[in-house]
Amino acid sequence: MTQLRSIFAGRGGDASGAAPFGAYERMLALRYMRSRRSRWLPSAIAGLSVTGITVGVMALIVVMSVMNGMRDEMISKLIGVNGHIFVQPIDTPLTDYRELTDQLATIPGVTLAFPMVENAAGISSPQQQTGALVRGVQEADLKRLPGIVGNVKQGTLEHFDDEVGVVIGQRMAEVLGVQVGDKVSILTARGAQTPFGMTPRLKAYPVKAIFQSGLFDFDQLIVFIPLAEAQAFFDRPNEVNIIEGFVAHPDKVDDVRTEIVQKITRPIMLTDWRQRYKSFFDVLKVESDAIFLILAIIVAVASLLIVQGLILLVKDKGRDIAILRTMGATRGAILRIFILTGLSIGATGAVLGVALGVPLALQLESIRAFINSVFGLNLFPADIYHLSQLPSSLDPHEVVGVAIMTLCLSFFATLYPAWRAARLDPVEALRHE
Repeated sequence: MTQLRSIFAGRGGDASGAAPFGAYERMLALRYMRSRRSRWLPSAIAGLSVTGITVGVMALIVVMSVMNGMRDEMISKLIGVNGHIFVQPIDTPLTDYRELTDQLATIPGVTLAFPMVENAAGISSPQQQTGALVRGVQEADLKRLPGIVGNVKQGTLEHFDDEVGVVIGQRMAEVLGVQVGDKVSILTARGAQTPFGMTPRLKAYPVKAIFQSGLFDFDQLIVFIPLAEAQAFFDRPNEVNIIEGFVAHPDKVDDVRTEIVQKITRPIMLTDWRQRYKSFFDVLKVESDAIFLILAIIVAVASLLIVQGLILLVKDKGRDIAILRTMGATRGAILRIFILTGLSIGATGAVLGVALGVPLALQLESIRAFINSVFGLNLFPADIYHLSQLPSSLDPHEVVGVAIMTLCLSFFATLYPAWRAARLDPVEALRHE
């Protein structure tokens, strides 16, 4: 007992044991965390706290991975079928689109630039009809589009310019009930000008190819036809209404925009993918932040269990605390013991949550497919979420951030119970024994 007293007082024996967060403090903290019946199992309240924190951390990691994967997938699909930069005319039509396209292609960072006629229209088959966004492009450009190359499921893009036909998405083909070789009719209100006004124009085209970009909306909306045919059909002789460009690094599109503004002198309206889809990604970010906040509340509630458990522990260990104080333990030592107890609970939950959340996030699509096949369910349907599979992108920085947040919440949860334990009067505590 004399040696123990000297250790707490730092005046003899193994003085390192009385150092802040030293061996004795760590030993007592872990002992208070464990169950009385087993040296390896936590107490009931500590177990509930660990379980709550584990579930919260695991859910945060999985959900944030899904939201990251959703954003990455949407960006890759949106700017796979669509470009990164968009040049449109001001004042005068784009009749000089060939020269302007060549200028864009020479700008550092631009990997692809191509002219296009884009117009809304109706498309129909003998079975069904729907709306479409018709895009007139050249065969060489269509074959280089990231969202098209390697994604043609039926037919071919060969001789696209020579053999006038259309290339449609898989979902549109299903809606119209057509296959390669069948004919579809395109209808536009912008037809020939007559004394009675502009008349609609209707023309039938064979389906040359069917693609599947992986983005549900685009597979149901986009129709490609040859550029020359689109110019004739939409009454735009020798002109286009937009030039699209792809850049090597979409996140650094501002550098390319600066070069374009300096090099091109004709009046143009220049936009990029961030402006075109700003509202969409803003909504996605708000949803991600809201879900993170909701799931963080789970971790916070589990941290409240730490508060409750430590308060009960202080009451239960009042006699032990009084004895430690009479043997020379300072209030700071008692404070640190209970802080370590709470942090041990938080750290255990964080480690278990990361250990379970990371593999789950990495194998989420396999788990979804397994559940669907075994139970005959349709989790994450494509017609609602606009993606053919459940995306997941694990960010190590977010995993570390979640773990640090959990430890911080656990630390703050321990302060009040530890302060109460440090303020305990040993005389009063022993008097009631």
